[in-house]
Formats: sequence, structure tokens, C-alpha cells
Amino acid sequence: MNAGAAAPGERKLVFLLAAVTFVNILDFMMVMPLGPDLAKNLGIPLSQLGLIGGSYTAAAAVAGLVGSTFLDRFGRRSALTVAMLGLAGATALGAAAEGMGSLVVARIAAGCFGGPAAALVFAIVADVIPPERRGRAMGAVMGSFAFASVIGVPIGLELSRISGWRTPFLTVGAVGLVMAVLALFILPPLRGHLERGPQAPLRSIGLFLADKSVLLAAGATLVTFLGTFLWVPHIATYVQFNLGYPREKLGLLYMAGGVVALFSMRLGGAWVDKGGPLRVTLLGSAVTIATLATAFLTTVPPVPIFVLFMGLMMGNSLRSVALNTLASRVPPAPERARFMSIQSAVQHMAAAVGAVLSSVFLSEGDQHRLVGMDVVTWVSIGMALALPFLIANLAARVTGAGRPQG
Repeated sequence: MNAGAAAPGERKLVFLLAAVTFVNILDFMMVMPLGPDLAKNLGIPLSQLGLIGGSYTAAAAVAGLVGSTFLDRFGRRSALTVAMLGLAGATALGAAAEGMGSLVVARIAAGCFGGPAAALVFAIVADVIPPERRGRAMGAVMGSFAFASVIGVPIGLELSRISGWRTPFLTVGAVGLVMAVLALFILPPLRGHLERGPQAPLRSIGLFLADKSVLLAAGATLVTFLGTFLWVPHIATYVQFNLGYPREKLGLLYMAGGVVALFSMRLGGAWVDKGGPLRVTLLGSAVTIATLATAFLTTVPPVPIFVLFMGLMMGNSLRSVALNTLASRVPPAPERARFMSIQSAVQHMAAAVGAVLSSVFLSEGDQHRLVGMDVVTWVSIGMALALPFLIANLAARVTGAGRPQG
């Protein structure tokens, strides 16, 4: 396709991919706000909730690495359908958990399918959308994160409050099944990458990973998600027990943050297309650092919790859309799913390490208050400071002479 406005078929494909991503992200996102409910009903210590999120992301990381060896050998539609079917079944399995052990097993199973599904969605966007419109497309697809916050998480919290914590798992599993069927019957075969290069790629995994652009993209993903998931699994617990935010208004908090993230993703994607990823990364990093310091390094934040939460969502949304848009320009088409799988593996492993590491730093004090958030915050700020340097170096390589622009 040429530059200019997106064709109707292109918009339809992006909309479907955004819907698939919505389910994938909601499957992951809903567990963290449900943390206090899970702890109460399954006897899980509040300080150990990060292990539940970490189990999902660790499994997704391993699945991403494994997927990088074979996903480019199949049509994108078939591979995505299988991944979504597996994700739907594994999510529903979470409703059968009787304790932390069985819940972790269910989340590991979900991660094994969720990681490849995310990689395939981004590979499809990079396959179909030309570079000059890719920032907007990435922003639209990644806007599913915001929709999950605006719609999915509040509904999940209310379902848990009204019908019990098992209901959100069953509901998301059912919606995931619908998305798998829609992907099978609406998406085109998407086999063009099979015609553009050998499907036993010429470069070995080791040689592929030795590419400096691949390493820079992986490094940027690492610092972004490691720093973010030091605090993400604990934010629902922190605002309730440390800051006194009422449980019944938690859904509204995520809804407001999601609205901000939605606009940030869409605007951030357009800004990346116009001004480049580095400017957007700098803005997102500045907002993230300022909000983290205000929220977690003060005993009584001078800014309302609503504003702080929206700031966190905005900063992370801007950084993510800039990173993913830039990273999509690194691989050639025949190796795109491989690259996205490796990116997904790094993303999920970083998130797993962040979630588990936070559980090491944190402890549960009086009245269920979390102790140690200041340490977690300083480490996260350090990661945020490193990101612009990695993005600047990656942008210089990707846009340099002789680098593929696909």
C-alpha cells in the first residue's frame, strides 16, 4: 500500500487485531487488580502476588523463544488462531484453581499461548502496514491496553465483587474463544512472508541475536518492562492499603487511567510518525519518572491518586508505542515473527523478573501495608532513565543508510 489514508481493508484488519490484543492483554492485566481478592480467597500473602504475574510472563518468555524457531514457517492466520484457542482454554482453567500452586499452573499455561499471540499480532501489523502509517496502526492495536483498563478491568473487578473471583477467568476465556473464531474466519491467510524468503532462515538464532539492532531493541524492551513490572503487580494493593483508596472505586480508577492511555497511544502513534520515536520516548520517560517519584517516594502524595494513576498510564503508553513502532522496522519480512517472538520473550521475561524481584524487595506490614516501595521505585526510575539512550542508538541504526525500511 502507498502512503496516505489507510484503505478500508487495512482498517478492518487493524480493528480485528486490536480486538484480539484486547483479550490477550486483559487476560494478563486483570489478574493484578484482582490480587487482593485472590489473596483473600486463596490464602495468598499480599507480598507474593507478584509471583502470580511472574509465572505468566516467564512462561510467555519461554514460549516466545521457542516460537522464534518456527512461527515464520506458518501462515499468520493459522498460527494466531491456534494461539488464541490455547489462551482461551488456559484462562478458563484459572477458574478451577484452589490455591496459589494451581493458579500458578493455570497462568503458566496461559502464558505459553499469550506470548506467541502477541508476537504474531505485531508481526501481522508490520507485514501489512507500511512504515509511514505503522505508528498509527501500532497505536491503535496497542490502544487495546487502554480499552482493557477502561472496559475490561473494571468489569472484571465488578464480576469478582458480585459473583466471585472465578467469574472473570471464565468470562475472558469465553471472549477469547470468540476472538479465535473471528480470526480464523475474517483474517486473510497472511502467507506473503512465506513467499519472500526461505522459511528455515539463513541466519541461526545466535547470528540473529548478534545483530546490534536486535540487541538494542531487546535492551530497550528489557529496561521498559523490567522497570514497569516492579510496581505494576502491586499498585492495586498499594493504593488500597497504603494510600487508603476504597476497594469499590478501584474499577473507576482503572477506567480513568485507561481513557488516558487510550488517547496517549493514539496520539503517541501519530507523534512517532511525524517526529520520530525518540521525542515520544523522552516525553513518556519524563512523565513516568515524575509520577513514580510523586506516587511512591512520598508518605502522603501531594497529588490525587487519580492524577498519579493517569500519569503512570500516560507515560508507559507513550514509551511503549514509540518502542514497538521503532522495533517493527528492525527485521526483514521473512524473519519478522522470529524477531517479534524474541521481543515478546524479552518483554515477558523482563516482566517476570520485575514481578518476582519486587516480591523480594517488598514485605507486608501493619494493616496489610506494603513496605519497601521506595526501593522498588528507585530501581524503576533507573530503568526509565536508560531507555532514551537505547532508543536513540536504535533509531540511528534503523534509519541509517543501508538499513531495511520495511
